[in-house]
Amino acid sequence: MIKVPKEQLTEIREHGVRDYPYECCGLLLGHFSDDGKIVSETYPISNAREESAKRNRFLITPEELMRGERYVRSCDLEVVGFYHSHPDSPAVPSQYDLEHAWPTYSYIIVSTRPGEATDLFSWEQEADRSRFNEEKLEIG
Repeated sequence: MIKVPKEQLTEIREHGVRDYPYECCGLLLGHFSDDGKIVSETYPISNAREESAKRNRFLITPEELMRGERYVRSCDLEVVGFYHSHPDSPAVPSQYDLEHAWPTYSYIIVSTRPGEATDLFSWEQEADRSRFNEEKLEIG
């Protein structure tokens, strides 16, 4: 289970709309708890993928990830997951997402179209990395 305040879900949706027709991406910051993950902030990251691939792939450079991790430590938070958009596609993980994800983390995907964000779901990868399962998303 992942608990995300409405404000952070709005930020994710707005980031996806702003970056459309390209994929947006960012970090989910908060804490791991006995009940799951609790998000308190989002940390938008620029999609470093080459122009031609930005439409259906995102890339977080090591430098951007390190900058995000420094910020996380300075705020006494943890990276509990990642978010990205799927322009003109369902908010379900792709094979590429499966191959590049890590168990334990949450992966929020938002579907975007011109001027709007539609479906938004959270996913967790199986420990053996074989597939994703939809994760219960609690707004709060």
